[in-house]
Amino acid sequence: MATKKRKAADTKVDKNKVYSLKEASALVKDINCTKFDSSVDIHIRLGVDPKKADQAIRGSVTLPHGTGKTKRVLVLCTPDKEAAAKEAGADHVGLDEFIQKIEAGWTDIDVIVATPAVMPKIGKLGKILGPRNLMPNPKTGTVTNDVAAAVNEVKGGKITFKVDKAGIIHASIGRVSFASDKLEQNSQELINAIIKLKPATAKGTYLKGLSMASTMSPSITVDTKSVQN
Repeated sequence: MATKKRKAADTKVDKNKVYSLKEASALVKDINCTKFDSSVDIHIRLGVDPKKADQAIRGSVTLPHGTGKTKRVLVLCTPDKEAAAKEAGADHVGLDEFIQKIEAGWTDIDVIVATPAVMPKIGKLGKILGPRNLMPNPKTGTVTNDVAAAVNEVKGGKITFKVDKAGIIHASIGRVSFASDKLEQNSQELINAIIKLKPATAKGTYLKGLSMASTMSPSITVDTKSVQN
């Protein structure tokens, strides 16, 4: 059963209309039907075949206004890097004890940063971390010797993204409490990063579909032409 608030929100979204990114960023605030500060997400459907290695789009981007959420960061490193990671604000720092915790099912973190030297030890965690999008990866800047810089970036609004099996990228770009122009700018920054990663082998339309929604609110269809500079 839809709540009164949800029904009211549904009436404000014209299902036959495609909105500009600017319009959607304002409307998503107006139709929020939760009492908490909902996450605002965008969903981008790409004209790629994720089964092909060169079309399995993944990357990272620093959102100009952050996500509104403080990310919990685990740094897996050798003892000589631990002090730098802690100073940068990592929530958890170590190696063997955290590998054991993860093997036992602990994944109460948002991002894992690792140094190249410890990656052979972490490889066996792929089955647990991979499906949760937690596996450190050089392409997203989470495998690095400069752990302090990586932690600072994550805490400062850096997000990672990757295309799923259906060819869609899902990402959180802020909260409904954000000003609409900040939601718009965060969305555009992410979209620009994805456009730059367009593979040469992808034929036809690259940005096939785009929508924006907050937690439990109706989805707003965004005109892909409005986001391509």
